[in-house]
Amino acid sequence: MTARKAKARASKDNTPVIDIAVENGAWNAKDDEAVVCRAIEMAASMSNHDVAGAELSIVLTDDSSIRAINAQWRHKDEPTNVLSFPAPAPMPGAPRLLGDIVIAHETTTREAEAEGKPFANHLGHLAVHGFLHLLGYDHESDADAEVMERLERDILARLDIPDPYVTRD
Repeated sequence: MTARKAKARASKDNTPVIDIAVENGAWNAKDDEAVVCRAIEMAASMSNHDVAGAELSIVLTDDSSIRAINAQWRHKDEPTNVLSFPAPAPMPGAPRLLGDIVIAHETTTREAEAEGKPFANHLGHLAVHGFLHLLGYDHESDADAEVMERLERDILARLDIPDPYVTRD
């Protein structure tokens, strides 16, 4: 099922180990993996969480797979752009796991086209968004959403990605 798997360990401070599985041929594995790693590395460097050496996995998949995952875990029988699954606290001596992020190619493509933005920018935003969920951020309340979105904007600005929350005419 996995078309390609890559593991990246960046040399930058506070960077987690990123394991990427590409499960669908629509992904441009090399370029899309680079976008995701760069986004996660920037988010990690700008977070106040210690994630140095912690592990996370990212699955680049399709709408069919993410729909099944969404139905099973969130009871929503529809595809979505990104899902995050934070790992439970590790047992003493066990590897530090942050969790899993799953991103669907077709939904990401549709949203980028509908919003008139480059695919790579939207993918970078989804990777940052998913990563922040692994760190405990959410958008369940307006106040929480404001905090999370402000951090996303700051991270994306450092990546030269325009504010994804600006309403476009």
